[in-house]
Amino acid sequence: MQSWRALNADVNGTTISYLRTGGAKPPAVLLHGLMGNGAGWTPVARLLEAEFDVIMPDARGHGGSSAPDSGYRYPDLAADVAGLIQELGLSNLVLIGHSMGGMTAALAATRIGHLLRGLVLVDPTFLSRERQREVYESDVAAEHRHALNVGKNALLADALARHARRPPEIVELQIEARLGTSLAAFDILRPPNPPYRELVSALDVPTLLVIGDKPVVTLDVATELGEVNPLLRVDQVSDAGHGLPFDQPEQLVRSVLAFVGELPSAA
Repeated sequence: MQSWRALNADVNGTTISYLRTGGAKPPAVLLHGLMGNGAGWTPVARLLEAEFDVIMPDARGHGGSSAPDSGYRYPDLAADVAGLIQELGLSNLVLIGHSMGGMTAALAATRIGHLLRGLVLVDPTFLSRERQREVYESDVAAEHRHALNVGKNALLADALARHARRPPEIVELQIEARLGTSLAAFDILRPPNPPYRELVSALDVPTLLVIGDKPVVTLDVATELGEVNPLLRVDQVSDAGHGLPFDQPEQLVRSVLAFVGELPSAA
């Protein structure tokens, strides 16, 4: 993975694996979604590494990190993120999270906001109670169990056909990440999620919410959240679904760099 280092840290009794681009630059920590891993941020990290020391952890139950039998609720994931940041001695960092990683980042920011320079939420799992129940009762976990039995070649062929506009490299990284996801990790789908309106209102760090034009977080909800907390601004990226970091990494990075460029300089 370029010259990036693959490292491990002991956090909250688990091993958290992460990729790090390195260099004497301001840190940025990137959190992936369910069935992802740190390597899935590769297209984004390549565009950010000139400006940042990019750190891409695998959430517990994903990639090279430990997969305990339990501990997959959002408070657990947020505690892992906070623990990793403290273990690495990071401060003045930009914390970026997509999907599950976005909710995790928002929750972590309420605990370690003093260490953050800025927060970027990429179409986080800000779901209504009804939608949470629908997702939990769907066959997502069953589909994953089936995928684990199908194997990489069949999954890759299907994914390349469904995501023809994505670079084959990122599609293959996503399939590898999926195959490295523990079934126990799907407990994150069990309601209730942290109440996102209360969570956003509690944020005391400059925040960017980025959504596509086919998002989980609708523009109406995003606009409402901007009214709930004046520290939050909203960017919408065209021609992107929920997989915004994979669909439009360049546009996402442009939004992130513009946002960071308006923040106070790192100490």
